[in-house]
Amino acid sequence: MPLISVVIPVFNGEATILETIESVLSQTFSDFEIIVINDGSQDSTLKIVSNIADPRLKVFTYPNAGLAASRNRGVKQSQGEYIAFLDADDLWTPDKLGAQLSRLQDNPEVAVVYSWTDFINEYSDFLRPAAHFTVSGNVLPKLLLTNFLDNGSNPLIRKQALIDVGGLDESLKAAEDWDLYLRLAVRHPFEVVQSPQILYRVSADSMSGNVFRQETETLKVIDKIFAQVPESLKYLRPYSLANIYKYLTFKALNGAPVRRRGIVAIKFLFLAILNEPALFQKRVIWKVLLKSLVVITLPQSLAQNLLERIQHLANLETLLIHIKADVPPV
Repeated sequence: MPLISVVIPVFNGEATILETIESVLSQTFSDFEIIVINDGSQDSTLKIVSNIADPRLKVFTYPNAGLAASRNRGVKQSQGEYIAFLDADDLWTPDKLGAQLSRLQDNPEVAVVYSWTDFINEYSDFLRPAAHFTVSGNVLPKLLLTNFLDNGSNPLIRKQALIDVGGLDESLKAAEDWDLYLRLAVRHPFEVVQSPQILYRVSADSMSGNVFRQETETLKVIDKIFAQVPESLKYLRPYSLANIYKYLTFKALNGAPVRRRGIVAIKFLFLAILNEPALFQKRVIWKVLLKSLVVITLPQSLAQNLLERIQHLANLETLLIHIKADVPPV
């Protein structure tokens, strides 16, 4: 039986699924199976996958049920001792599985090993690094503050630990990976490979681009986990909310300059400051307000032209720097 099961859920992923699977087949570690869960795709996804000639590849087709359900279906079909999830538009570097497996085998008390993430665009070109946090052991306090694993394509997880926490919450339509990591962190230590091994694809129509849904689902995760954590950690809730709203403010203004996005960004910024008043003193706040006003008040074409001319003011990546992962004192 294979040691690792790689679960790849896919829905209408014809543009990227081949490159994603090739990044797994190119791993230096080879004792794995690839379980593709075709989540009711209506494009040529199934045809593309079926043409890949590798005995380690298995394809299962189901009616569309969403990402969390597809991942759970993949776990049920898996034979490996370890599970790695990979979204159908993300990529891995060739050493990803081998490095993570080595950490798990060297640390039997650890249930989750994650790596660093870099962002790529729709053409697989490098965009920017993620935060590259290095947190290990009891990671729950810092994980309550922010999902420093960044995405669902990241960790290698002991299958039994995944089963013990009940798998992914299928009621969630976003943030289901953070929810899973939090439940795992309640029970188990984590370890980190200090190397960017996950290439997370950013596109305008990606799930993470839907800030309205992401807010709703993330608040569900926060409500659920803070109802369960010890009293000694409940004071972290406003810090967690502030971090979420900083991220959502950035995401709202990172796409096309649509008026509704500018209005929502103002709302998110207000909620971030409400939970972290010291944020109001940061210079980046005025850049957020300027960009929001441009997006709200000008026609889309004029807003786009102006923002391209003042890129040094319109770039809000410094807002992400203010996402806190250091646990504050009580």
